[in-house]
Amino acid sequence: MAKNRLGLRQLKLLFVKLILSLFLISVAWVLVYRWVAPPATLHMLKRRGEAGTTGKDDPSIKYKFVSLEEMSPQLPLAVVASEDQKFLEHNGFDFDAISDAFERNQKGGKVRGGSTISQQVAKNVFLWHGRSYLRKAVEAYFTVLIEVLWGKQRILEVYLNIAEMGDGVFGVEAASQAYFKKPASEVGRWEASLLAAVLPNPVKYSARRPSGYVLSRRVWIARAMGRLGGTTYILEILPAKDEK
Repeated sequence: MAKNRLGLRQLKLLFVKLILSLFLISVAWVLVYRWVAPPATLHMLKRRGEAGTTGKDDPSIKYKFVSLEEMSPQLPLAVVASEDQKFLEHNGFDFDAISDAFERNQKGGKVRGGSTISQQVAKNVFLWHGRSYLRKAVEAYFTVLIEVLWGKQRILEVYLNIAEMGDGVFGVEAASQAYFKKPASEVGRWEASLLAAVLPNPVKYSARRPSGYVLSRRVWIARAMGRLGGTTYILEILPAKDEK
């Protein structure tokens, strides 16, 4: 009996140590990426592997991390208007959007998501893609971590750099160079809204050859940017020098 109790205590101690170790590793990982640009994401690696089997002329991944200071303010405004208009208000989760997506999905048809920009960053930077309760739980955990340890400015900066904006094209700098032949710092309102328009499915939709749907979505996003108040809306989370 005493040996069984001792064994149970050891298992409990081992479990606690494991949980504590995983917690410390995850916090350290998130803190590193607060200052260091992610060299790649699992999704980038997955797309790179897929590119080698699809016969693309150029199977390489295009990705260059740039700071918010090196981006036109139209770009963060466009993705907030397009993807998460409550980004500045919520703490990582938009429960109204989640509830709405759940109700729509219950009715059948195309599956809709209710993920915020913060949740998308947590998923794309730290996790694998897939649908399971475990992955969603870990995504929620990392969402809380980046909201607490990074803040809105860093979350938006990372999102703008790791979001896929074309087949194998990641981030606003690579997309701006590929589609507009200019750096992200020189992108205007309509160009920014075009990049944001393809975000729901950057393989199906193209900024280089936009379909009627993409063009109509671009118009909607541009109008939403105006309704939010233009770039003044985003100034509070942009680097200090952009607020002058």
